Amino acid sequence: MRKPMACAFFMRNDNHLMPKLLRVAPLAAALLLLPLCGSAQSPIPPLAKTQRTDIAALTPWLFVGFKGNSEDGVYYALSPDGYHWILANGGKPVVPQTEPNELMRDPFIARGPDGVFHMVWTWSWRTPTVVGHATSKDLIHWTRHQQLPVMANEPTALNVWAPALSYEPDHKRWLIFWSSTIPGRFPGDDSGDGGLNHRIWSTTTTQFTSFTPAKIFFDPGYSVIDASLIQPGSDKKSVLIFKDERKTPLKKYLETADGPTPEGPWTHISPPISETWSEGAAIIPVHGGFLAYYDHYRTPQHYGALFSSDLTSPWTDATNQITFPAGLRHGSFVSLTEEEYDRIAALKPQTAPSPESPKP
Repeated sequence: MRKPMACAFFMRNDNHLMPKLLRVAPLAAALLLLPLCGSAQSPIPPLAKTQRTDIAALTPWLFVGFKGNSEDGVYYALSPDGYHWILANGGKPVVPQTEPNELMRDPFIARGPDGVFHMVWTWSWRTPTVVGHATSKDLIHWTRHQQLPVMANEPTALNVWAPALSYEPDHKRWLIFWSSTIPGRFPGDDSGDGGLNHRIWSTTTTQFTSFTPAKIFFDPGYSVIDASLIQPGSDKKSVLIFKDERKTPLKKYLETADGPTPEGPWTHISPPISETWSEGAAIIPVHGGFLAYYDHYRTPQHYGALFSSDLTSPWTDATNQITFPAGLRHGSFVSLTEEEYDRIAALKPQTAPSPESPKP
């Protein structure tokens, strides 16, 4: 939920284009051509469809995040393999704010069963205690932003931070979860910043027009924020990654828990898996295993990564294996088709679209 910036990229070259997927060795060599932070943004060439059969496990990815204090909206970055990223749209935001006094922090994106994309985000630091929401069919044009009153049944809640989404096909509904503080709700717990006692809360919805009453989704007995989950398959457990938000004594690192369903119950809380001052984590599958990306928000701010071969083996530092645009902050990831990747790669700043009219 916070953060500034640093630069940790590879060698400079005048031809710093997004690499095409060729073979493993040429791909690795091409990635050395990615720009240093601060260099001019170059066009991103499309993925060559005939070249993707060499690395069957590779999937192109979209990252959505923000910069600064989210003054100018949501930025996109593209990756052909989940490891190496470059800003889209000429380095300019793609999804601007549409409403007065609206923040767009911590954007989280998910694809629905009908192919429509949903994005949720932190709307404000405190009030209103709502989640921002918009939809898109093409990742370029988004509906006008709406406020989701997810904490309406908890009027004393101080905030609604870092929402995440997961579609539950067995129930044909969406699960939304986020972190909130309710003063006095957890007696004796004032271990977060300013005495906050964050827990992860959740609601469910089918049409994003009505919501079940908010309830506790994850409570390890101490302040936690920034939860997201991954479901590797229907026959495997769900894994929740989250930030231990305790400041006294200092924690501020990432941990994981697992459960038999996307709604838990959550057990087997891990020891810390990251450095301190890490947050906003999300796990994606990559060739050979999984990467957990996170925002190290203290100076020098940067995105880091951890690798596990199976979500059970210990997480190891993989930050030196990624390239990530400087200045991007707490965001999320969604896998793309080749056509979607090419469409976003072709974006130019002057064509950044205005919001769609709200649907009746």
